[in-house]
Amino acid sequence: MSVYVMHFNEVDRTNLSEVGGKGANLGEMAKAGFPVPPGFCITTSAYRDFIAASSEMDRFFDLLDQLKPDQPEEIIKLGKLIRDHLLTIPISQTIKLSILDAWKVLGEERAYAVRSSATAEDLPTASFAGQQETYLNVKGIDQLLQAVRKCWSSLFTDRAIIYRIKNGFGHRSVYLSVVVQQMIFPEVSGLMFTVDPVTGHRNIISIDASFGLGEALVSGTVSADSYQVLKGKIIKKQIAEKKIAIYPITEGGTITRELAPELQKRQALNDDKILELAQFGQEIEKHYCSEQDVEWCLAGDKFYILQSRPITSLYPIPKVYDNKLHVFLSIAHLQMMTDAMRPMGISVFRGIFPFGKYSVSFPNPVITEAGDRLFFDVTPLLYNKTSRRYFIWRISIVDELMRDALVKIVSSEIFQQEAKANKNTMKQVFNLFKPMLPLYLKGIPVIVNNLFFLEPSGIIERATAPLEHIIDKYRYSIIQVSGLKRIKKVQESTGKLLQELNGSMIYVLLSFIVLPIANNLARLWLGEDLDVDTLSKSSPGNVTGEMGLMIGDMADTARKYPEVIDYLERAEDRTFYQGLGKVKGGDTFRAELDRFMELYGMRCPGEIDISNIRWWEAPTLLVPSIINHIKSNAPREHRDRFRQGRKEAQEAIQKLLAGIGNTPAGNFKARLMSRLLFIYRNSTGLREFPKYVIVRFFDIYRQAILAEARVLHQRGILEREEDVFYLYLDEFVALLDKRFNEDLKELIESRKRAYEQYQKMTPPRVMTSEGEVITGVRSDVEAPKGALIGTPVSAGVAEGYVKVILKPEAAKLNKGDILVAPFTDPGWTPLFYSVEALVVEIGGMMTHGSVIAREYGIPAVVGIENATKILKDGQYVRVDGTRGFVQVLK
Repeated sequence: MSVYVMHFNEVDRTNLSEVGGKGANLGEMAKAGFPVPPGFCITTSAYRDFIAASSEMDRFFDLLDQLKPDQPEEIIKLGKLIRDHLLTIPISQTIKLSILDAWKVLGEERAYAVRSSATAEDLPTASFAGQQETYLNVKGIDQLLQAVRKCWSSLFTDRAIIYRIKNGFGHRSVYLSVVVQQMIFPEVSGLMFTVDPVTGHRNIISIDASFGLGEALVSGTVSADSYQVLKGKIIKKQIAEKKIAIYPITEGGTITRELAPELQKRQALNDDKILELAQFGQEIEKHYCSEQDVEWCLAGDKFYILQSRPITSLYPIPKVYDNKLHVFLSIAHLQMMTDAMRPMGISVFRGIFPFGKYSVSFPNPVITEAGDRLFFDVTPLLYNKTSRRYFIWRISIVDELMRDALVKIVSSEIFQQEAKANKNTMKQVFNLFKPMLPLYLKGIPVIVNNLFFLEPSGIIERATAPLEHIIDKYRYSIIQVSGLKRIKKVQESTGKLLQELNGSMIYVLLSFIVLPIANNLARLWLGEDLDVDTLSKSSPGNVTGEMGLMIGDMADTARKYPEVIDYLERAEDRTFYQGLGKVKGGDTFRAELDRFMELYGMRCPGEIDISNIRWWEAPTLLVPSIINHIKSNAPREHRDRFRQGRKEAQEAIQKLLAGIGNTPAGNFKARLMSRLLFIYRNSTGLREFPKYVIVRFFDIYRQAILAEARVLHQRGILEREEDVFYLYLDEFVALLDKRFNEDLKELIESRKRAYEQYQKMTPPRVMTSEGEVITGVRSDVEAPKGALIGTPVSAGVAEGYVKVILKPEAAKLNKGDILVAPFTDPGWTPLFYSVEALVVEIGGMMTHGSVIAREYGIPAVVGIENATKILKDGQYVRVDGTRGFVQVLK
């Protein structure tokens, strides 16, 4: 027989499926001894039996399953239809009697709060807060039963339907319990967060308080005092003007009244009560082992806890193993790929960095993980004034918002205290970079020879040629073995990778050395700065730029064969090449595609995560770029633009040299400037090369890992080959070595769930070990009122229609569109030829998208937070890449 009612003393967090999140939490807290008003839960069994009495709900559920979140009119119409229908269904006598009996036990003469409690509510991964209804000061059995019926029907409010669709909860799989709780008539009530909900600071308790019932505060209809408590001390008190409050009325229900003038500016909670409530918050958080959002009230001198739910929006904190303040920088932002990474991708990418490592296999102590992203612990670099100044300057080149956030942190009182206590950190900084020091010392002769003696035209060849041998050596060493030995070879290779590449990576420094020298000389001799944007156009040796040109070549080949274009738009990866060979021109197109795949097939969007599928594995990922290029460019326009860019760069150099030649000792000065600029032109394109080589290694690792995963899948150890990417590399080694002791299936499933959860989160640029997210701002840009401010990274002004693209494989661009993206890495480059300008949420002067935008000669502004949410498809905007803003024109 179904149980329709459970009292709070019968309920705890294990009863989620019977009483929903709210009910389970109230029972849990009541059992733990927290001051929770008594009450009972009408179980989900009652809801299911109530719904089962309807002959229409199956049809309604089918209609709900067809809805999308962007169909508001349909959602509103269907939601109202369902709610109206449910209010006509009678509650069975059995359910009524169960509710009546529980109501009598608590007290027939009392008033009650009746609240909805869904099974997908107040969860660690989804709060569902405010999705269903609450009814206050309910009196008598008739009012109670009507409130219960309304709660059940509120599972189908518009906001609840949309929330379930967006968060992937099936409408049939979410059930509703109803919490019936004795009503407290408080003088003061409010909300408490056991963290600072704005900054994420985990040690700050934030309290909002106002007079009367807390429902007014929750619904946002009244102002509230705001208090903050840090380590037992009140650090903030903001007293609001509280003009109204909600109070219960005798016959049931509530009323909104104007507060007496003497109450309107009075502090709602005195200081002692603020600290007492904060202590409750700490105890509740400790009980749940997670940060909590708490509803509370004060009646007389006693606090009551009305609800507590986990805060699901907080970004996780990287782990630390001391009590010191640590500062973390997002590697996701530095690498232009803010998507979550799977564990294998994290461990491989983390493993290649030698900084702070004691050995090749030793885990990197300064690169840590949180929320399936990597963070760089830069604390030692910030303690020392010299390293701090240099590091913040370097970061400003990559991301100005990150620089501003760091400036805020190092100027804070708490950091200054930490810095004084840890001022002798140069040895720690030295040890951080010690593994790379011998390699940089070896690179000094390379730099000197290329600056003063060797022919600049040979820089690209000298930098790139030796790496082919290194790549072949490691590919052979990994392929010739199998099983555990193969994956250990991968592990060994990741630990040595940057050291192996350093001989070629040292050439990248040339452009960074000669450009400021040349710029200072131009300023000294001519009184003007170099036009770096023009000098950077169409530079030789840029593998990412050359990749974009090959995309254009493939597009030009495809446009000659309409059948090829038609096939590409409907092709599937599984049969891609077989189908291509059956259409006219398919063999010709494939010859070009094969050449492209040989050079660049190992790339893809988000290529720093080896778990992401490569172009050679899924050629349809390239199709949008090819089709967009055909639509947006004339035949050979990309090659013509590249030649034009090279011509403009050469003309700018000649004009500059001519001007210098007319100054005293002009011939000598011109020869010196000519060499500097020749070195710059032949080295600046190499900035993209190290990452290209790293990605080639990643492809070798990926193939090796998948080959061994295929064996485990065939033996039934892995359900799918791709599941291996939810293991860390050392765990995979342990699995192959038969040292893995965990439940493999459960571990992988739990990590898949976590990955899906973290994918929805946005990592902060800068955060501390206290969880505080530091947000940088730009205030030095002159821009029209209302314009979005960012960092100018590629000069010029362009106007066009916004096209927000979140994934390059889903791009559908028209000529003249303005590309607005969360980030861009080399996998996005094929789209650049199809747009008028680029707007990106993250980045700086020297990040990938900025370098390529300058090379292609398109205006670009980066570092506009939430640009993909603020700007909408079809808006007509002006992008000013010279001053650094985006203005919506219409």
